[in-house]
Amino acid sequence: MGWFSRKKQQAQVARDAREVPDVLRDHLSSFVTTRRGVEAWLEQPTSFNKPSILLVAADGESTRRALPSIDYGYDFAAGHDIPAYDAGVVPYPSRMREYGVRHRSQRTPHA
Repeated sequence: MGWFSRKKQQAQVARDAREVPDVLRDHLSSFVTTRRGVEAWLEQPTSFNKPSILLVAADGESTRRALPSIDYGYDFAAGHDIPAYDAGVVPYPSRMREYGVRHRSQRTPHA
């Protein structure tokens, strides 16, 4: 990637950052700072969905939010010093599914 291409991409990420509502930015930042061992999975856009970020904590708790671009997601992860993975390449962690099963069974009383 040439120097001009990098500058163009940085400018696009800065424009995308201005498009992100404060509520979304605050939610993602709060999730990262209040949980241990957070990692990010970036999901490519499809014909139905916008690009999104999935944040998963060490215990499996997760949150998913739409983003203006994948580059913004990588920039967010780098800014918070958390690892970022391409969801199409690196599978979701099993701890996320296990967390869902644990909390679903706790909410459903056994009759």
